[in-house]
Amino acid sequence: MAMTPEAFYASAALERHAVDDATIALRRFGNGPALVLIHGFPVHGYTWRALLPTLAARHTCFVLDLPGLGDSDWNDATDFSFTGQASRVAALLPRLGIERCALLAHDTGATIARLVALAEPARVAKLAILNSEIPGHRPPWIPLYQKLTRVPGAGAGFRVLLQQDRFVRSGMGFGAFYSDRRLFDDPARLAPYLDPVLSSSQRMTGMLRYLRGPEWEAVDALRTRHAQIHCPVLLLWGEDDVTFPVALAEPMAAQFGGPTKFVRIPHASLMPHEERPDVVLASLLPFLADS
Repeated sequence: MAMTPEAFYASAALERHAVDDATIALRRFGNGPALVLIHGFPVHGYTWRALLPTLAARHTCFVLDLPGLGDSDWNDATDFSFTGQASRVAALLPRLGIERCALLAHDTGATIARLVALAEPARVAKLAILNSEIPGHRPPWIPLYQKLTRVPGAGAGFRVLLQQDRFVRSGMGFGAFYSDRRLFDDPARLAPYLDPVLSSSQRMTGMLRYLRGPEWEAVDALRTRHAQIHCPVLLLWGEDDVTFPVALAEPMAAQFGGPTKFVRIPHASLMPHEERPDVVLASLLPFLADS
């Protein structure tokens, strides 16, 4: 009997790599050309579970947990900004022996991946982006939540909210994740993201510090900096996403300096790789295989 995606993800050993002011947790799967997977907020490497069995049959998949989320470690000196996170990922790649790789990234992780591609053009061969920040656009609630993270007692306040099913299912919580509302009826679907921050004050604090990190000036600068990314780029977008609307995202494809393709994923919202993994793979696999 084949392993479930959840069991496959759990089968990998957890590695920890100290890089500058933090420690990045990493799991490896499969064999073949290097593929680095970078999650977004407020999830971690587990978000790739539905894609990994197929991708690992063709690639060595390096699945990261960014500092502040998942199993990575941080300290009071850790830089959670987009540029800080990108600097650590860029420094990690040669330590892993990666001379050339593709990046697959989502949400905030895809902004970090774009900064890595800009910093390491000789090392990044391809870039696949799922629903991510758009220059000039501010996602709903996030700027407000960034301010709230600095209020005394923010961790306790967010813990109360995340224990309320109504909040979790709302647009202020995780409600933008999925188009198919039935997915929220499975308590196990969000538990790997919610349980750690509800049970650990360190995890909660890390999540809130990660949330403070996005630099909107760095996002807006990508409007012109995208032209410096010359590797092939694939943008995969859940077309029901209200966080990063597809109508704003699609014109972004023209900003890149290399061959770029934009693919709408129907009946999917912010998390197309979780909601419609087969459709995502149908476009992703030929992109990664194309020499």
